[in-house]
Amino acid sequence: MNDNQLLRYSRHILLPQIGVEGQERLMHSHALIVGAGGLGSPAALYLAASGIGRITICDGDAVDLTNLQRQIVHRTDSVGLNKAASARHTLAGLNPEVSVEAVPSRLGGEELLQRVAAADVVLDASDNFATRHAVNRACVSSRKPLVSGAAVRFDGQLAVFDLREEASPCYHCLFPEQGEPDETRCAENGVFSPLVGIIGTVQAAEAIKALLGIGQTLNGRLLLLDALDMEWRSIALAKDPGCPVCSHRARGGLQEATSPPT
Repeated sequence: MNDNQLLRYSRHILLPQIGVEGQERLMHSHALIVGAGGLGSPAALYLAASGIGRITICDGDAVDLTNLQRQIVHRTDSVGLNKAASARHTLAGLNPEVSVEAVPSRLGGEELLQRVAAADVVLDASDNFATRHAVNRACVSSRKPLVSGAAVRFDGQLAVFDLREEASPCYHCLFPEQGEPDETRCAENGVFSPLVGIIGTVQAAEAIKALLGIGQTLNGRLLLLDALDMEWRSIALAKDPGCPVCSHRARGGLQEATSPPT
């Protein structure tokens, strides 16, 4: 670590749980962010500012004027550009030491499996069940920690599925792919702008904790936020022994589940 890096990350280095060794670990880590919208924006900004050495951000959509109310990684002059490319430009200005790869498409199939396998942590900031389940299956296959977030209207939720641990549930344990509720989208129902900032920032915090192995992550818990009353609720989760995605390592059962906002 050179003098400029020691200065840039000095407030991290002062924390005994991180220090020089932890910061160097972050600088050699790779985070995959699926989605460069409301959740992916603050998550990407804080991961880049924190010195995550490599960030891959994936999104096939273009920036729209309606996105700018909450998707803070994009600027007015980014309207019409691909979201992943726009995010890469902003992150490069924030921290040029971070290597950012923009994938201007929706990941799926073999490419998704390869991208997840190459990452150290995966952040699901997508807005649809199909992508969430595909990302979950890839994380289970590669045993990679998955940090999942969702937000709509005034309601947010977060969970960590750390597939490096045998007892960890997966996303499918919580929200089975069969019989899912109708998706609730921001474009149809609205979303409170700061809410996605809160949820996305906590996703970044959980990803960093998972990379460093510090503190207690949200693995095995679902954290719910009612931003209108600013009340948090935590629900304990456990692996579903009959889960078709991760039951080959299953022990225990799901204790409680709710329908996710998107």
